[in-house]
Amino acid sequence: MEHDSNDDEATTIPSKVKKIPAKTLWHFPLIPRLQRLFMEAQTAKNMKWHDKGRTKDECMRHPADSPAWKSFDEQHPNFSYDSRNVRLGLTTDGFNPFGMMSPHGVGNNIDVYLQPLIEELLKLWEVGVDTYDASSKLNFRMRAALLWTISDFPGYAMLSRWSTKGKLACPNCNKDTKSQWLTHSHKFFYMGHRQFLDRDHRYRHDKRNFNGKLELRDVPKQLSGNEVLAQVSKINIIFEKKSDTKVGKKRNRDNNKEKGKASCWKKRSIFFDLPYWAGNMLRHSLDVMHIEKNVCDNVLGTLLNIDGKTKDNVKSRLDLQEIKIRRTLHPKQRPSGKTYLPPACFTMANKEKDDFYRVIKNMKVPDGYASNISRCTNLKMKKILGLKSHDTHVLMQQILSIAVRRTLPPNVSSILIELSGFFRDLCSKVGWMQDFKFLESQITLTLCHLERIFPSPFFDIMVHLPIHLASEAMLAGPVQYRWMYPIERYLQRLKSYVRNRSRPEGSIAEGT
Repeated sequence: MEHDSNDDEATTIPSKVKKIPAKTLWHFPLIPRLQRLFMEAQTAKNMKWHDKGRTKDECMRHPADSPAWKSFDEQHPNFSYDSRNVRLGLTTDGFNPFGMMSPHGVGNNIDVYLQPLIEELLKLWEVGVDTYDASSKLNFRMRAALLWTISDFPGYAMLSRWSTKGKLACPNCNKDTKSQWLTHSHKFFYMGHRQFLDRDHRYRHDKRNFNGKLELRDVPKQLSGNEVLAQVSKINIIFEKKSDTKVGKKRNRDNNKEKGKASCWKKRSIFFDLPYWAGNMLRHSLDVMHIEKNVCDNVLGTLLNIDGKTKDNVKSRLDLQEIKIRRTLHPKQRPSGKTYLPPACFTMANKEKDDFYRVIKNMKVPDGYASNISRCTNLKMKKILGLKSHDTHVLMQQILSIAVRRTLPPNVSSILIELSGFFRDLCSKVGWMQDFKFLESQITLTLCHLERIFPSPFFDIMVHLPIHLASEAMLAGPVQYRWMYPIERYLQRLKSYVRNRSRPEGSIAEGT
């Protein structure tokens, strides 16, 4: 599908004016690719595995075992009647991977890029397409539905149209997001995790070890699709040529300032054009891969005091002093005029840092389990560089709990081991509903314990999001079917291919 500029308008432009090339949208149709899946007998048989071949018990091994899948089947029995009908998940990893789109981002114009896909999804839902099933050697009317999307957090904002920055950055907490602005660090932090505890938990009344206040709020309610539609019903966006520029964005923002000032919605998502979208229990899924990586980076950067990555510095200590918590960590003025930062319970001496780096440097893993993490560790510079997403996955779930045992006090290492265990249990291939409920209560306590240890800037939005991962697993099943690792590997190979194609002939190809 291709869109070009108007030839008549192009002739009126003076020859001295530099012409801007027209935007081109390349759309690879979805319908032929779904039909192709049924053209091979074994693949066609596998397309019906969720109904014919899987083990059906109370255990969750596949999205078909999840409440979200079962609820969809109950709402649309005509669709679920034929097991050959396809349930889809839309996976994206950024919308500007090669820097070819607008410098101001896609913004609300994401609807323009998604229109061809939505038109195909509507056809697949309302009419269907004739398809040949090679396993049964019969034609049937294939239909398809989109259950949820999976993307990184900026991609989440693009697809859902909820702003994932600022005061109300958490899309799950919505208007009940607990945040506070840090004057010296110039950022919001999100530390209100006592809100998710039981009403009678002692931490709700503990002023001294938290923010100096009682916590009496209820747990934020997860909004349904109809409730989201009610929130965005009054927001009106005008699409025009310059709507993706700073001027166009400001105009739309000013027009809807009063209508949507109580929330962070930018517009009604185009996915609500799908008749079934509002009834889905989970519409946009949080990506465990990116959340785990960001949490791991925060932990390593703060523990090892890595320049540019640590969350414990002069600014963070001044913020603690301003909000009047953790008085033992407030900066002190020495007679010489220099500022002294009292050591925190997680502060490591040089010898302890050496031991920590040495554990990672000497760690050996089975072939193919992870990349050579020891190459990313520099003992002389005391830095960890070049970690891939899967490396931080292994580091967070396996290596971190070993490295902190003898380098940190027990009250700190035990909490970090709890955090490591949460991600390890969350990523299990098989889970029971009671297991995910236990993880939901466990991560709440773990985050509350971390609030008593780490400074406020540590708790950015990515450290807050794990509190919602277990509840999403209860709705949609194991996270292996809802994370970005397959797409991440594909994009890495694609980018490497593009770079190698752009090299002059005779040069050494990267990655060979």
